Amino acid sequence: MSEVIGFLLLGIGSGALISGVGMGVVLSYRGAGVINLAVGAFAMLSGYFFWAIRSGEFASIGTVPAVVLTLLFSALLGVAFELLVVRPQRSATPLAKLIAALGVLLALQAAVILAFGQSAQPQPTILPAGNVIIAGVPVAWYNFIIAGILLVIAVVFMALYRWTRFGLGTRAAAENQAHAMFMGLSPNRLSLANTVLMTVMMGIVGLLSASITEVDSQTLPLLIVPGLAAAMFGRFTSFSVTFVAGVLMGMAESLLLYFSTESWFPTNQGGPIPGYDELLIFIVLVVAMFLRAGKIPARGDVLERRLPAAPVPRAPVRSALIYGAIAAAALYFLPGGFRGALITSLISAILLLSLVITTGFLGQVSVVQLALGGVAGFAVSHFATNFGIGFPWAPIMGVLLAAVFGLLCGIPALRVRGVSLAVVTLAAAVAIENFGFGNTTWGGGVTGSYVPPPSLFGFNFGPNASLHGLDGIEPSPLFGWFVLIVLVLLGLFVCNLRRSGLGQDMLAVRANERAAAAAGINVQYTKLLGFTLSAAVAGVGGALLAYNYGSITADSYDTITALALIAFAYISGITTVPGAIWGGLIFIGSITAYALQDWFGIQGEWFTLIGGLLLILTLVQRPEGVATAMFYGPRPSLRALRLTRRGGGPPGGSQIADRVGEAKVAS
Repeated sequence: MSEVIGFLLLGIGSGALISGVGMGVVLSYRGAGVINLAVGAFAMLSGYFFWAIRSGEFASIGTVPAVVLTLLFSALLGVAFELLVVRPQRSATPLAKLIAALGVLLALQAAVILAFGQSAQPQPTILPAGNVIIAGVPVAWYNFIIAGILLVIAVVFMALYRWTRFGLGTRAAAENQAHAMFMGLSPNRLSLANTVLMTVMMGIVGLLSASITEVDSQTLPLLIVPGLAAAMFGRFTSFSVTFVAGVLMGMAESLLLYFSTESWFPTNQGGPIPGYDELLIFIVLVVAMFLRAGKIPARGDVLERRLPAAPVPRAPVRSALIYGAIAAAALYFLPGGFRGALITSLISAILLLSLVITTGFLGQVSVVQLALGGVAGFAVSHFATNFGIGFPWAPIMGVLLAAVFGLLCGIPALRVRGVSLAVVTLAAAVAIENFGFGNTTWGGGVTGSYVPPPSLFGFNFGPNASLHGLDGIEPSPLFGWFVLIVLVLLGLFVCNLRRSGLGQDMLAVRANERAAAAAGINVQYTKLLGFTLSAAVAGVGGALLAYNYGSITADSYDTITALALIAFAYISGITTVPGAIWGGLIFIGSITAYALQDWFGIQGEWFTLIGGLLLILTLVQRPEGVATAMFYGPRPSLRALRLTRRGGGPPGGSQIADRVGEAKVAS
């Protein structure tokens, strides 16, 4: 019993850090209405800044001046985030605000990797060392110091937002911005102040984290997952509940660490089963969602834009024949490296099609799509290697298994939607990656899982098939043509889904669930069927990705790549099939990325950085996506073009433009 108490106390420090990230989420939501996925990345950046000016990387100055400069840097970071991201998105939907924060996360993480590399850095600690013996277990003093500091901050924030004019003004602007403006309050100034408070808070978390963990590009950014769980328990508004929930999660994780040393604890390859702490956070998030998410207060924005329009496809068969023929020829004539990158682009487009269904048509943000693809990919591997089941039955069963997982992931959508669902699916993606794919029983573990090439009746059409391209090297264009055929069929399926009655029901649910239910649409059935179809499409992409790699690990379907998938889907157009295809052509590892690396030496992290920045810019300038605007933008008539050339304009042009805009909103 004494050891249990000791391990519970050991988790106080890490739990307090979770609370700190959660309070950063609360600050961001109170001030700007953003469920901010980038708060952990702000803590990471502040931690790297402190390390750089203390260790000699940039400078070598004393602890106190370094702390002051780090907090000042955090404040300036908040000003930049407010002016460049939050303010341009003031009237956007909560979903768009969350995606913009995702772009910041990707950009900051890529920038840190480019500047300092992938290796973790031993950040200098600012807290005293030493232990105290409690129940026979040595517990470091810094655990109590970190918890005490963040507890004081939580109490200060509680008082600030409850009893000061600033706090009351923030609450007033959150409930009704128009009334707050009539009272002489400035929502912009209040939002700026709250954003700066958030980034300074994250600077403190980055400084305190040095005693518990090294600074790296993964740990602090992904601390957003348990931080979101703590904030959800606090309804994104309560600092006290968020603090308590975060500390309890840290203590529970520490207790699980103790249990993992016991003989009864499940093992894998001689060690404790991986990912049990991520699974715990996912379970906690689901519990928080069902208990609290339905009570998250809405914000009273002056103006809120709708989600991007989902236009009816134009001549999909003709487009498929034209662009399919071009891609088929390119798969034969391109050099091997470009051919492989084009195949990756086609597979990425299939994965993006699954996002078109869930987010573009159904309006539900799902971060778990790539993980669902991984379920199918590992199923293909294990069916083939363990049971001798090859193509086509292995991928068919893998896709069905992914569809079942997608159905299970769709169940939370019956309770919540939008940003809350995005939070839960993010935790699910992390749990599946670590608990599922990191386990050799049903995943690939550290060594990876072999995937035999697809063959039918002895005919191999995998990447190593005997037929080579014009240059005579692998990968084989046979596999590329197979992937292309699958992409064309799935693209036509999604186009027809948009035209079908089910597609119309999805769009109605996306627009207004209550109105859809009043019109006789079964909202629950539509959501679950949409998630199932989307998961099946993602499963096809995941199986093809496994065949393309030949050997897969958990990193083949990691969470950061899943977040980047959503980013590039929004850049190109998340509501249309052309958007998915263009997104595949510019995604990480795509033919565009390969060309930039081959011709100009631009590495993958540069591409992620550019993608994050482009995502923010796209949400402001072209929220419908670049490809969607290109293929489905208003087309003037011949008469209008003639009048324009003569210096005039079409009669009733403004009315026509207004009607086009109204039609887009209605769709």
